[in-house]
Amino acid sequence: MPTRFTFEKLKVATKEFSDKLGEGGFGSVFKGQLGDETVAVKQLDRAGHGKEEFLAEVQIIGSVQHINLVKLIGFCAEKSHRLLVYEYMPRGSLEKWIYYKQNNAPLDWCTRHRIVTGIAKGLSYLHEDCRQRIAHLDIKPQNILLDDSFSAKVSDFGLSKLMDRDESQVVTRMRGTPGYMAPEWLTYQITEKVDVYSFGVVVMEIISGRKNLDYSQPEGSVQLITLLQGKAENGQLEDMIDGNSDDMRLHKEEVVEVMKLAMWCMQSDKNRRPAMSLVVKVIEGERDVEANLDYKFFDLSPAISVPVIRSSSSTPAAASVLSAPR
Repeated sequence: MPTRFTFEKLKVATKEFSDKLGEGGFGSVFKGQLGDETVAVKQLDRAGHGKEEFLAEVQIIGSVQHINLVKLIGFCAEKSHRLLVYEYMPRGSLEKWIYYKQNNAPLDWCTRHRIVTGIAKGLSYLHEDCRQRIAHLDIKPQNILLDDSFSAKVSDFGLSKLMDRDESQVVTRMRGTPGYMAPEWLTYQITEKVDVYSFGVVVMEIISGRKNLDYSQPEGSVQLITLLQGKAENGQLEDMIDGNSDDMRLHKEEVVEVMKLAMWCMQSDKNRRPAMSLVVKVIEGERDVEANLDYKFFDLSPAISVPVIRSSSSTPAAASVLSAPR
């Protein structure tokens, strides 16, 4: 089990919760100092979350350790207080770095490729190497954190679902973030392949340097995957590469191959999407992308007419917005 801390110790470590890093649907995250180690302390504020449930969750996420998953250091379950202590990720969340801003130099292709690889390896571990499969269910740039060297770690397991190895799918209420949700959410019967779809969308955001839903764009370009569909059908995939980065243009052949991998991950039929372990092999050059891809991508966003459980508020989450699995 991770270390158990008293509320008083975490209060001191965070200087009475004075340095706020971010806020999400399940609580606020504060910067703290435990001895020589800088940490991120998440104070959960969800009601009705019992102590036994919380400890069970801590046990699950505490036993899942991988270089591309944010590490849980400890927790506090004292009276009504529920806190989680995570490793601190100095560069914050991916969404701070991939969308073009005047004051931010665009990331080079080597850095973007490293980030894509890290996300893929983290998800492959959750899906295929744990005792129980873990479907994350809310993969998006706000939930990918970066360390000093821009290595990516998957975070925020607040909506995650455990699946037994012999379960082909689970029935669950709709959860996630519009724009990243696979079409099968309409059936409420999902597998870990919903993460594969979300991964594909995030990869396209990383490559293009824009959000998948950007209402500042002209009407026909608001939805990234609609734009992608047209470019794919007309053999113009190079047009999707981030125009703010000369380095991305220099590596356009390699970038287009990763774009094709993203499209494979975004196939409307979940059975046509690759497993994440296969995605890692493609990224590392051990196999090729499936040749016959369907370019008719399905964006669930306009179809959602029921409330969606979200892992964060409508405003983008800041760095280190973390919680435990469900």
